[in-house]
Amino acid sequence: MLTKINHIGIAVTSLEEALPFYRDTLGMAFTGIEEVAEQKVRVAMLQVGESKIELLEPLSADSPVAIFIEKHGTGIHHVAYEVADIEAAIARMMADGCRMIDETPRAGAHGTRIAFVHPKSSKGVLTELCQCNH
Repeated sequence: MLTKINHIGIAVTSLEEALPFYRDTLGMAFTGIEEVAEQKVRVAMLQVGESKIELLEPLSADSPVAIFIEKHGTGIHHVAYEVADIEAAIARMMADGCRMIDETPRAGAHGTRIAFVHPKSSKGVLTELCQCNH
């Protein structure tokens, strides 16, 4: 079902403050910033090998990322696993008894289709299923 780790999402309070560490200090290839209005975040994507780091900056106090930062502080927000067929992956997760935040796919950053597994079903880790349109 899973093909690879697509990205690790990291919640930050400011892309401008966080980006230099990942881009300049660690030398990751910066691929751009995108606003995901539905999630009320700005996303900076950085490439490292076949995987990516996704920096998430909340755009408002009621953004899911802002709420996460308020409860847990900045840091790892989620792990995203790439799947070939997101509908089939969601169906399999639900058939296995997993609680889904998204029972149907929604639009993610960079043209992806995504669905989140509730952390209560993944031992406290917010898990994203991600179908890319390569």
